[in-house]
Amino acid sequence: MNEFVSIFCIVNNGFSEEAMNAAKQFGAKGGTVIHGRGTVSKEAEKFFNITIQPEKEIVLILVPSKDKDAIMRGLYNAVGTNTVAQGIVFSLPVDDVIGIETK
Repeated sequence: MNEFVSIFCIVNNGFSEEAMNAAKQFGAKGGTVIHGRGTVSKEAEKFFNITIQPEKEIVLILVPSKDKDAIMRGLYNAVGTNTVAQGIVFSLPVDDVIGIETK
């Protein structure tokens, strides 16, 4: 099992601070906000009954694997698809980390 995972939380523009505050409540120490632009076809909007706000913020958080589930649940509850932030949350394993104190 990897010692760290990366958590990505993609939210509507203006909600990255709310996402980071939620993550910190469950053990995250900090993160990086990346500005992006979402795209989706009109057919997908109709199928999923959603409206896509094009401007997005991606909150990237590197956390110990043991904290992943709590942080992801906290993020989804605070800024998930059932909120105005319309956030999605996913994680990816991290093979190696350099530059972070692990003890």
